[in-house]
Amino acid sequence: MLKVLSSLFLILFSITAIAQIESASYFTPSHTLNIKRRNVVVITESSLTSLSLISLNTLWYADFERSKFKTTNDNAEWFQMDKLGHAFTAYQLGRFGAQALNWSGVSKKNQLIYGATLGFTFLTAVEVLDGFSEEWGFSWGDFTANAAGAGLYIGQELLWESQRVVLKYSFNQSRFASQNPNKLGDGFLEEILKDYNGQTYWLSANLNSFYKDSKLPEWLNVAFGYGVDGLLYGSNALQAVNFSNQKRSKQFYLSLDADLTKIKTKSAFLKQFFNIINVIKVPFPTLEINGNGKLVGHLIYF
Repeated sequence: MLKVLSSLFLILFSITAIAQIESASYFTPSHTLNIKRRNVVVITESSLTSLSLISLNTLWYADFERSKFKTTNDNAEWFQMDKLGHAFTAYQLGRFGAQALNWSGVSKKNQLIYGATLGFTFLTAVEVLDGFSEEWGFSWGDFTANAAGAGLYIGQELLWESQRVVLKYSFNQSRFASQNPNKLGDGFLEEILKDYNGQTYWLSANLNSFYKDSKLPEWLNVAFGYGVDGLLYGSNALQAVNFSNQKRSKQFYLSLDADLTKIKTKSAFLKQFFNIINVIKVPFPTLEINGNGKLVGHLIYF
């Protein structure tokens, strides 16, 4: 999950670096191509992407034996939660990449070609590094998830010129991380990235975008979530050896959500702030179908 961490830092550092260039007016996208802004975006994103990959190669992969390039099939591991993490990261990196180019006045076509593919390109490069590591291998499942995340953004822009359905994330600390901290994280910050039992991934659809004549609030979304419970190892076989009594299960959720980008405000700063934190699912009453097939209600679920 350090790979995901690097991707998320890439988002935040890119936004921060760009923000410092034109503190007064940077929030407002340029209506025509602004060469200075475009160069800032390209240099910042290229530099941070390269730095992240070099850091991973020298600091992370250096601790593991190298090998000839190989592939691996890990599609059955972690109940596919890792694949959702890849799709989520590729989608969000692509979203911010396209928006950064939009800020610089780049054409819509080039926003999708060079911006929306940022996450897919970065994560695929990480997969290639995995392919030369004895510990892992190039995962076609991860590659497909990366493409799906980027495709979700690009497809909606081509179809609707807007993001009606957004991939979001939420996290609740679980009781399982302490049982296997090497795999699931030691401490809250590590667990956010490594403990799949505490993560939920959401497809959040904006109702007003589909039903424009309705009187529903413009920000109101309905969200469909997926999570897991009892996963202490990726595979059933490893868990059966080490934690044979722990049941593994999946959960499905139905909830409301808020598209924070639809909240009306005259503040350019708040608009950008809402845009950034829109990666996180807003707590709302939620229905859950748990691992026993029972319907459970939560007054507030995050």
